[in-house]
Amino acid sequence: MPECWDGVGEGNAGAVSPPEPGPRRAPEHLLPPLGQQEHDIETPYGLLHVVIRGSPKGNRPAILTYHDVGLNHKLCFNTFFNFEDMQEITKHFVVCHVDAPGQQVGASQFPQGYQFPSMEQLAAMLPSVVQHFGFKYVIGIGVGAGAYVLAKFALIFPDLVEGLVLMNIDPNGKGWIDWAATKLSGLTSTLPDTVLSHLFSQEELVNNTELVQSYRQQIGNVVNQANLQLFWNMYNSRRDLDINRPGTVPNAKTLRCPVMLVVGDNAPAEDGVVECNSKLDPTTTTFLKMADSGGLPQVTQPGKLSEAFKYFLQGMGYMPSASMTRLARSRTASLTSASSVDGGRPQACTHSDSSEGLGQVNHTMEVSC
Repeated sequence: MPECWDGVGEGNAGAVSPPEPGPRRAPEHLLPPLGQQEHDIETPYGLLHVVIRGSPKGNRPAILTYHDVGLNHKLCFNTFFNFEDMQEITKHFVVCHVDAPGQQVGASQFPQGYQFPSMEQLAAMLPSVVQHFGFKYVIGIGVGAGAYVLAKFALIFPDLVEGLVLMNIDPNGKGWIDWAATKLSGLTSTLPDTVLSHLFSQEELVNNTELVQSYRQQIGNVVNQANLQLFWNMYNSRRDLDINRPGTVPNAKTLRCPVMLVVGDNAPAEDGVVECNSKLDPTTTTFLKMADSGGLPQVTQPGKLSEAFKYFLQGMGYMPSASMTRLARSRTASLTSASSVDGGRPQACTHSDSSEGLGQVNHTMEVSC
């Protein structure tokens, strides 16, 4: 399928009237690399902009990403997926980047009165993507709001999800005090600055690092502000994820697949990720707290994260012959305390190729790096 990169999605092809004012041209560093294809997928709750990188690899799952609020797949994941060490992984998997409605580069502004999908509806849009491309199941990578959407997706459609990497997830809905504080913040700050306080640690914001300055500019110029406001409002009206550790309450709901939770030290989402860890099955959950990574570990520490992701995949039975990484060498003691180093971090594996199975999980691994 030919690429579509004229600032207008495929669904707008042939439109007579021009779109609402908004960002029209992607900066050079956000233009799609060669080999990527863009699609607009029909779902029960509207169109989803999806970018496919690579081609399906036999019966292997696709890696499906979902970005945080204020970003899109390019701003959220380009640094991570373009990192050299990730190429060893992506050559084994097709990658499917999902942009939340209206958040992609060059998106047209939604008409007045448009009802943005709820977090549950955003999750319910994803089976249409899986079915459109013929994926049997996916390994999800989500950040912030995207992590919440993917967790909800796995709860509703567990047979479609083989594993999850959830960064900066907050499983809790906002109470009325938090809601009021968010509203007040919106009255005294610009939308990009409000979103920045969600994405970055206080230390990063105070130091006003080059990274923060760059994201402030790109959030304001690349993402349609009216569409972003709708997504931001919906995320802040989310409900509790409603998960509990098995055995703690009758008929507890939990994520049935292997999960790796990731958060940077002193990140805004740190408390939420810690609480999420306490609510998941310890036999299938890894908690990775990354030092010196701030609020966006996939941007500031792509090397460490790619190494951890490689071992997460090995634990599910993929890439058993992949080279030992710096993270593994530096954390041999921590890994050994949780499982065999030779086997990575073995997890229960229900979908992976039988020739690559690596056994069963022993217990939770918690690593700070």
